[in-house]
Amino acid sequence: MATNVLLPQWGMNMEDGLLVKWLVKEGDAVETDQPLVEIETAKIESELESPVSGVIAHIMAPEGTTVDVGTLLAVIAEPGETVSRPETAKPERSTGAGRPTRRRGPASAGQPAGQVTPVARRLARQEDIDLAGVKGTGPNGRITEDDVRQAIVESQQAGARAPAQVVPRARHLARQNDIDISQVSGSGPNGRVTVADVERAISAQAAVAEVLPLRGMRKTIADRMMLSVQSKAQVTLTTEVDVTGLVRLREGLLSQWRPHRIRPLDLDLVVKATAAVLRGNPRLNATLVDEQVRTMRDVNVGVAMAVPDGLIVPVIRKADEKDLVSIAREIREMADRSRKGELSVDDMTDATFTITSLAGYGIDAFTPIIDPPQVAILGVGRIVEKPAVFEGEVVVRSLMSLSLTFDHRALDGVPAGEFLQTLTGKLADPAWMASGDTEG
Repeated sequence: MATNVLLPQWGMNMEDGLLVKWLVKEGDAVETDQPLVEIETAKIESELESPVSGVIAHIMAPEGTTVDVGTLLAVIAEPGETVSRPETAKPERSTGAGRPTRRRGPASAGQPAGQVTPVARRLARQEDIDLAGVKGTGPNGRITEDDVRQAIVESQQAGARAPAQVVPRARHLARQNDIDISQVSGSGPNGRVTVADVERAISAQAAVAEVLPLRGMRKTIADRMMLSVQSKAQVTLTTEVDVTGLVRLREGLLSQWRPHRIRPLDLDLVVKATAAVLRGNPRLNATLVDEQVRTMRDVNVGVAMAVPDGLIVPVIRKADEKDLVSIAREIREMADRSRKGELSVDDMTDATFTITSLAGYGIDAFTPIIDPPQVAILGVGRIVEKPAVFEGEVVVRSLMSLSLTFDHRALDGVPAGEFLQTLTGKLADPAWMASGDTEG
């Protein structure tokens, strides 16, 4: 019986993918888990693996095309089986058949000339831009979103300003200094561009040290953060917790963890405590999709990590079921693989709650932004020794700030406050962690 290979949805926010390169051709015999095609999503490039063994009967979509999730990509027949070519490859509901393999590097690296990023193609369709007339500035001439946006601007400006509206000397001066005259506001009669206008544009250009366009991972992060801010009713609660006991526990683990070759970090303990508290507070271990709050069975904690020009969030799955050493080891492995660019799509999808820390940069408290479709995120600040009242006396204690941002559409301040209160209690009295108890 033939098997249809569909474009799966790798993560809740994936809408489409670019078929970069087919690794097989029609008539080839394939084995289960053999890579079939390189696919680029919004963040990374991965290989889609074969769900079964068989023979490639039909390839339904050529390289260089962008297809929606659920689109039929190929048909795999059993040896000796004859399969008619399907009439259409329109999207169906993907069951996730086929898995992504290791990340192959930056999504836009090394693509053949003439290809178009998925975001650029979608924008061109929306704005009725003919991609045949757009010059690509990406690697090997690839058309990016910025290229399409520039084409939109040029299309809108075409014919908008007659030559008579620019003083000849101003036009000459603009050419000499590589100034786009269409971007210069005129101060002369009827908006005419004068020499003084161009000179101001030259001065403004000289004041710019470097232009860093939003593209690639930086653009993806920008889009997701704007979506989060614009679509969610975000509220941030901040509290300070006495973590003197936590610091002592972490210091005491130094010798215990030496055989594991792991140095304990405050973040390890925070992740452990947060996972334990989330299990008893399901309203925060949830997503908001299509006006439905969906509490999740598994506690999958995303841990934000900085990478060059961006931020990625690998996921510790079922973190509430893991002991402290296992969590610490997984965080180290994820960090090492992120530096090497080896994280896969699976490593960074299906988080139900995210933790982000700026403690290493001397930040006390901040306002973290929720990663859609999650409903909450925890920001962790640095630990500072301060005078505090403890058992009726003013003594020096180690204090840490926590900032919980939650979506007020999904839950109210009371359950969010209860979560934060329970978490601070577990961090203030952390002896339960040392026993390896996942219940807390």
